[in-house]
Parts: sequence; structure tokens; C-alpha cells
Amino acid sequence: MTKSAKNVSRNDGSARSAGTTTAVPTAWAGVDWAAIDWARVDWVRASARLATGSPGAWGDLPTRGARRRTPAAGDVGGAEDHGTEAFETDWSTWQAPARAYPVTVYGIHEATPGPRWKALFDATWPAYRSWYLTGPGTRPSLEEARGRLEEHMPELVPTWRELVAQTGGDGDAARFLTMWNLPAFAPACSQLATVGEETSLTRNYDYVPELWEATVYSSEFTGRKVIGTGDCLWGLLDGMNDAGLAVSLTFGGRPGSGTGFAIPLVVRYLLEVAETAAQARKLLRGLPVSMSYNITVVDVSGERFTAFVAPGQDTEFFDACTATNHRGKTPEYPQKAAQFHSVERLEFLDASAEQGVSAAEARDSFLRDPLHQDHYSAGFGTLFTAHYRPDLGTVEYVWPGVSWTRGFDDPDDTLELVLEGR
Repeated sequence: MTKSAKNVSRNDGSARSAGTTTAVPTAWAGVDWAAIDWARVDWVRASARLATGSPGAWGDLPTRGARRRTPAAGDVGGAEDHGTEAFETDWSTWQAPARAYPVTVYGIHEATPGPRWKALFDATWPAYRSWYLTGPGTRPSLEEARGRLEEHMPELVPTWRELVAQTGGDGDAARFLTMWNLPAFAPACSQLATVGEETSLTRNYDYVPELWEATVYSSEFTGRKVIGTGDCLWGLLDGMNDAGLAVSLTFGGRPGSGTGFAIPLVVRYLLEVAETAAQARKLLRGLPVSMSYNITVVDVSGERFTAFVAPGQDTEFFDACTATNHRGKTPEYPQKAAQFHSVERLEFLDASAEQGVSAAEARDSFLRDPLHQDHYSAGFGTLFTAHYRPDLGTVEYVWPGVSWTRGFDDPDDTLELVLEGR
């Protein structure tokens, strides 16, 4: 029988709620995240050390600017050398050891930036700062970053100024919070929008547990109620507003990065400004982004689309309610798509959409193969399933055996759970 604690339910009754905030371990601030060359990591060799949870294991991964050689016994990741061609990992023959990943998720309700946001900043800024400042000369000046925000997202500028004031006028934080030309990051995800008698947007977020901010933020930064999964202090990985618009992102599969905004701020921007999918479509045109992503949008009227955005090109719009980790239906980079089973996941979602699954059926399917992943040590584990119901004004976060529902006006809360996987 399911037991509940506030809006939390868990089959074994072990979830509990509280009102405290804990800081991110300071050791993670020393990891040079942006310098890691993710495409060169040999996850087979690296996973054993990563599974220990030690920040030092991440620091041993290969970095950009170094050439690859075939690793010798005991190497972690691809080593730096002037040797032979890189090798490719054979995922099909390897199983990482089972491991439990404890996670605390924070539900924050704060209309405008105040003590709760400041606590989040104080807890996470050392790690974010280390990540942001990696690579001399690669980050923009404050003048440039502020100018791009004023040019492309003027509606967010007053909130940005409030956030900067909360930091005490920290110049590095001011630049970071514009999210202009942040270091690259690329989670693997799945998403599906359903319409009809029920409107929903469901997504899995597949990434590294240690790099998840683990916040569900409800705000009224510009006067509109917005709730979503936080990232980069005020950006969103997915979310919904009180007009009935829901938005979610997946990595688009195209390697490399360019000049533009980090995608979490783009999601925030759409939800703060647009009321309908048509308005969101208009806002996406001409908006510069720094990496390739799929953005799925649905509104309470049932209008929906998926946009493919990438640096240096016009936004492409598809009449699609599904997305995984490649552009359109056929991957531009098949090997990359195969690594994360992107085609298999998309085919499953497309079949579900054709069958006209209900909102509840869509939600439940994200907890099973091929959508739900447990390869956490390789950066490909499902951190959460978010099930948005714009018609109800709620978002339900779901894990196997656990359900946590949040609304725009719900008070602060926390959820403790354990992710189990490899």
C-alpha cells in the first residue's frame, strides 16, 4: 500500500519531507567540468573510479586539447599522448557494478529572488563558478553578456538585475547569470506531448546524478507563475506556466558549440513571455543558442510542436510531439545516436503517440524500457520523470515506486530518494 508524506508517495514508505537546505560538497568546485572532453571518455575504464563518487575520479578524465592514444592497463579515460587513433567503446558487452545514488530534491516556492534563491546560490556557486571560468578568455565580458541579454531577452533583464544584487554584485556571477556563452553540456533525454481530452508533456532527464541541481522552482519573476526543474540557478530544464504552456528540452545530437544562450535560460524565457505554442514559436525565431537541442512545446489548447535549435542556423520547426537525442527522425550522427539508443527511444515514443495513449499511460511508459535508463556512472541514467499537466496546473515527478506532485502555489518542501542503477 502506498504511504504519503505531504504530496509525496512511495511504495515502501521511506520518502520523507523536510524544510532544510544542504550545501553542495565543496570538493566538486575543484572539478574542471568544461575542460573534460566528453566524446573521448572511455566509460568502460573510467566507470569503476566514477562509481566511488570521488570528485577526483572526474578530474582524471581526458581534457580538450590533448590527443588520444590507445590506453594502457590502469588508465582512466582516454590518456593524453601523440599516439594512435582513438578507440570506440563497445557498450554491448559491459555492465557497470550496481550502485545506489542518494538524492535530495528541493521544492522551492519564492515569487521573486529572495532568501531561498540566495541559499541556493551560496550552496552551488563555488561549483558553478569553477565550471564557468574554465578556459582563459573563453567567457564573455560583462558588457557583452549584458548586451546580448538586453538585445534578445529584454523581459528578463529586471529579474537578472535582482539576481545580481542578491550575489552582492559579483561580476563573475553577473556574467554567468546571463547564460551567454556558458561552457557546453549535453544531457540525454526523451519527451512526449499528448493532447485531446487531457494535455500533458512528459519527459525523462538522463544525466549524471552529481551534476543535477535537484530543484523544482516555483516563481513569479515577471508576474507570471512558472514552475519547473531548475538548472544554472534560474534556468529551467522543463517547465509550465499559468497560461497553460509547457516546454521541455533534449540534447539535439549535433556535436560542438557556438555563440549563444545556454538552453536553460531559453526555456525560462519562453515560459515567462509566451502564453501559447504559437507565441513560443515566434520567440524562438532568431534566438541564438550555444548548442543543438530539441525543444518540445504544448499548450492547453492542444497546439504543439518540436523545434530544433543549433548555433549559427535558423530554428527548424517540426510537427512532432516527440523528441530524443537527434534532429528529426534520422540521426545526423548515427554513432552518437546509437550510443544513447536515441532511435529506439524515438520509435517507441512515436508508436505511443500513434496509439493515442492517455496522459497517465504516457507517464507510466517513461518508467520502463526503452525510456528509463540506469547507466548513471556513464552519464546516462534517468534522474527524474516530469509529467506536466497544463490543464490541471500540476507537475508530477515520478520514479519507480515514488510520486511527488507540485503546483504553482505549493510551499517549500523536500524529497529524499535513492536512485538505483549502474
